[in-house]
Amino acid sequence: MAQPLKKVNVDDLQYLTRFVSDKESHLVIKDHNICKTKCKEKYCTFFCPAQVYKWEGERMFVGFEGCHECGSCRIGCPYDNIEWKYPKGGLGVVFRLA
Repeated sequence: MAQPLKKVNVDDLQYLTRFVSDKESHLVIKDHNICKTKCKEKYCTFFCPAQVYKWEGERMFVGFEGCHECGSCRIGCPYDNIEWKYPKGGLGVVFRLA
């Protein structure tokens, strides 16, 4: 008989993740003005499980070094204002098994 799956929080799994980040971001905001003037809801701060997008005052900061490469950015921004590229070979997130 199969065992029931254990309920897990994404934050609890962070320790299983290792990042080898590039000096150049693979996440690019195409137009910061769109974020400031059109997007009142700031969706990017909610859909990203790694909390890569942070607002400080009138400016958004992208902590690409902690990106999980899940691709949420590609579909989450209603203004298609986030450009997501795969990190260069050998860089980015590395998942380890528990």
